[in-house]
Amino acid sequence: MTYPDQVDFHMHTSVSDGSDTPDLILKHVKQAGIEIFSVTDHDALKGCKIIQSLLNQDDPLFVSGVEFSCRDGEGQYHILGYGYDPDSAPIRNVVETGHHYRMKKVYARIEYLRNVCHFSFPREELDALFALDNPGKPHIANLMVKYGFAETKEQAFLQYLNNICIKNEYVHPEEAIAGILESGGIPVLAHPCYGNGDQLILGDELDRRVQRLMDYGLQGLEGFYSGFSSTLRAQVVALAERYGLYVTAGSDYHGTNKMVMLGDTGLDSEAEMPEGFKRFIEAVAGFTNKVKN
Repeated sequence: MTYPDQVDFHMHTSVSDGSDTPDLILKHVKQAGIEIFSVTDHDALKGCKIIQSLLNQDDPLFVSGVEFSCRDGEGQYHILGYGYDPDSAPIRNVVETGHHYRMKKVYARIEYLRNVCHFSFPREELDALFALDNPGKPHIANLMVKYGFAETKEQAFLQYLNNICIKNEYVHPEEAIAGILESGGIPVLAHPCYGNGDQLILGDELDRRVQRLMDYGLQGLEGFYSGFSSTLRAQVVALAERYGLYVTAGSDYHGTNKMVMLGDTGLDSEAEMPEGFKRFIEAVAGFTNKVKN
């Protein structure tokens, strides 16, 4: 059995913080020759449901996906979920919790900018912001640039948005993992070497982190990722193989909102596929004709 090397299991649509609408991202996926893909919007299932409604028989295999920003006393984690039932109550409950926390942060940031920085936006702009499926810092940064409060999005982040101290409420990793599992999905740790900000997690620290999440039911690691060097890829894949975990590959594509190309996962078709990657493809594809025989 041979396995597809053109895959991307980590991308975002305009339902969260990507620039491509779901229909446009499907078009780009087909243009890129990607054979199996997943959309992993933050705290949202809507983009997946839209894409599922657009798929034709000859389109690439689509796997339902989601990404949860999680935190506990040990650190911060991004948990990906694949192959879940989008109508299942457990995962919908986690999505609603994550969205509630996200909206509280948006309101707090707008209030800070108004009261402390004296940056105010027209009511119609705020209404449009709050009406988005999943608004966040990138959307606020765009408004700041539009109204001259920052010259670039990067300046808006560095000088203002990243420095706003607000009460951080997060979904706990065990909540996210349980919601994914109870909805028939596969929980995976996104870009495992990256923690808070520029924090790099390696060696024994990474091993302990993965073991702790495995205790909650974690089943996979994102071993191939656009931001990984070959050294980081090798370490994550070796860790996954040691514990019998799935290995996934994702670009973290955000369209024009992030300088990452669709399908840029670091997965090399010339190299030997890790066993964990093969098992993941088999799990999500269900041995359909999308896995080439």
